[in-house]
Amino acid sequence: MSAPHVALRGLALRYGERTVLDGVDLDVAPGELVSILGASGSGKSTLLRIVAGLQKPDAGTVTVEGTPLAGPRPDIALAFQDPCLLPWLSVERNVAFGLGFTRQPRLARSERARRVAQALAAVGLAHAGGLAPRQLSGGMAQRVALARCLARAPRTLLLDEPFGALDEVTRADMQRLLVGIVRDTRAATLLVTHDIDEALLVSDRIVLLGRDGRLAMQLAVNVSAPREAQIETLGRLRVLLVEALHASMARAPTTTACA
Repeated sequence: MSAPHVALRGLALRYGERTVLDGVDLDVAPGELVSILGASGSGKSTLLRIVAGLQKPDAGTVTVEGTPLAGPRPDIALAFQDPCLLPWLSVERNVAFGLGFTRQPRLARSERARRVAQALAAVGLAHAGGLAPRQLSGGMAQRVALARCLARAPRTLLLDEPFGALDEVTRADMQRLLVGIVRDTRAATLLVTHDIDEALLVSDRIVLLGRDGRLAMQLAVNVSAPREAQIETLGRLRVLLVEALHASMARAPTTTACA
């Protein structure tokens, strides 16, 4: 693996008497998609907020391109399960929303327009810039949310269950779209998901967070494309993940790589 774009070292966080994260070490390389699995309450979304610079850990560090993270950065984009589109803005203006914020680099109007058009084209919505959010399907709305991230030209992409509310067919389309975007942009990407099959289909690596706040497992997913056709290999990896998920509260952290 190439040098990490994002490096987490010894991350720890407590809420009162409850340990949320405990000594988490994790690297994400440029162009790598790492999925985070874990039971509800295991700290997955909290970890993303820390990497986004929205929450400070009690201990440990996050470095991005070798620089300690001190807060939100313009080259880090975060998307949630809810697309969070503003209903009074068009699709185009929703994608552009935030490009003029203080933390963002100053852009000429022509450059903003270029970025928005390029982002909409990347998610297959070049024709939809003038539509209102109420005119969009769930899948289209999620594409707009992803385009809003892409318009910021992120080098780090953080996704918190972005496809959880979509139907199976739309979800599969979005998964393929995400893999293509990570490949094309080379963004270091962290994806929080509850779906083991989704993680297996899109990830270069999967990490499992236990309810004790520690990394219970790391799994390199070395499966040839098209992954959907590798049923036996995916099945074996799925069994490993399910077993590790059930045992994560009792078993010491392990690291596993499978071909």
